[in-house]
Amino acid sequence: MTDPRIPAPEPASGRGRALLLALLSGLLIALSFPLPGWPPLIWVALIPLLIALEGQSPRVAFRLGFVTGLSAYAALLYWVMIVMTDYGHLPRYASIPLWLFLSAWLALFYGLAAWAAVLGKQQGAKWVLLFPLAWVGADYLRSFLLTGFPWTMLGHSQYRLLPLIQIADLTGVYGITALIVLANVVFYRIMRALAGAQVPYPAKSALTLVLLLAFTCWYGFHRLNTPLPTTRPLRVALIQGNIDQSIKWSPAFQQQTLDIYCGLSRKAAGRGPLDLLVWPESAVPFFFQEPGPPSDRIRQLARELKVNLLFGSPAVELRDNRQAYLNSAFLLGRDGEDRGRSDKIHLVPFGEYVPLARLLPFVHKLVHGIGDFVPGTSARPLDAGGTPLGVLVCYEAIFPELARAQVNNGSRILVNITNDAWFGRSSAPWQHLAMAAFRAVETRTPLVRAANTGITAMVDQNGHIREMTPLFKEAVMVGDVTPGSADAPYLRLGDLFAQTCLGLTVCILLGQWWWRRRRATPPQTP
Repeated sequence: MTDPRIPAPEPASGRGRALLLALLSGLLIALSFPLPGWPPLIWVALIPLLIALEGQSPRVAFRLGFVTGLSAYAALLYWVMIVMTDYGHLPRYASIPLWLFLSAWLALFYGLAAWAAVLGKQQGAKWVLLFPLAWVGADYLRSFLLTGFPWTMLGHSQYRLLPLIQIADLTGVYGITALIVLANVVFYRIMRALAGAQVPYPAKSALTLVLLLAFTCWYGFHRLNTPLPTTRPLRVALIQGNIDQSIKWSPAFQQQTLDIYCGLSRKAAGRGPLDLLVWPESAVPFFFQEPGPPSDRIRQLARELKVNLLFGSPAVELRDNRQAYLNSAFLLGRDGEDRGRSDKIHLVPFGEYVPLARLLPFVHKLVHGIGDFVPGTSARPLDAGGTPLGVLVCYEAIFPELARAQVNNGSRILVNITNDAWFGRSSAPWQHLAMAAFRAVETRTPLVRAANTGITAMVDQNGHIREMTPLFKEAVMVGDVTPGSADAPYLRLGDLFAQTCLGLTVCILLGQWWWRRRRATPPQTP
């Protein structure tokens, strides 16, 4: 949009044209993420939406922003239907409304950002300033409202561009998102000027963008060239068992599952002495706490290989004199004895528990065979022979506050154990990995990721994905992992940048409203 002090461009002709432009922006956003993963598109993806917003009221702007968000998330989250149909055993006609409902919920925040930006422009605020602030503020709100779902924020699309994303250790992913939105506004204004519209060339805005990008890249190269810690690296092996989700919890396949994991673990140990062996989430599909031959077999493996073994298994404990089930990670020492347990804190609604279960008795969670899980109570590092590990179970890796809590509590390697079999052969595992990589940059702590069906990966503290496995194949990954420096300002600042963006958006809107109202009020005569 143009500066309010210059003539506004002609309104977009026709409601249908505006909707198509908003829809195009959503599709460009979706194409920026894996898969197909064309990240340069994100830097121009909002231009069609900005054209559609020309001359519109705040109410219409909300609708157009919503259309952009709906088209983006409908394309990005198509895998929700795979989860609900193939593993939730819902008929296709029932999974479609759930997919659209989740997409619509996330689209509301796109609409909110567009509404705030147009409202502010009408009140005289600088569009080039307000639109990035409003977008980041809306993103921050969706990161925690209704348990939060910060999936595929704009900045996540740039996870492969290492010099650009290093600034995440200051601002989180929100800083990259703000740059992307600012660039879209500047490119839009340049396009309008070059197209012959009666608007001046946005020299100040373009210069601001160039300076911010220059600082971001300078900071990125500086961080990338900072020597890594000299701490002794750990020899880590990650095991991808590729256990089909349909048989995972069947007691008849317990023995076969253990055979696969034990066999792959011995294969990893054959490459040399190991410090840490990691199996994925729920790799042990029974209660490891219960004594018996299956649990004894796992302890014996740790003794045989002389390795610290971390694996996922359900846990049970008493809470309020009732049995409570947890999605947990257990750590065994080289002697096969318990070294600790880490419980999943942020559970998946409808995946691990049913919200408002009394009001929705007909809804069942996806994980069968176990009652509703309850969340863990603290982010407790696990000690693997002197190296503290911070465990993130499954989609906990998309929540930066959980990784930050683990590192602030002493963790120097983040371990993400996950079971992405739910997603099938979709783009979701790639999206999941892209977001997890940011946790390493934000905390300056390497992240190793063991996934049941993929993608298993090792990510250094600069966000470089050193190696990854294919989907739906048994795999063994062995590598050296140096404990992180944990010298990231983000560990102290948290989401201060995003909170500031939200606060400034509210203050600008309220300030402009108050100023206009004051000017419109005639002076009182004595």
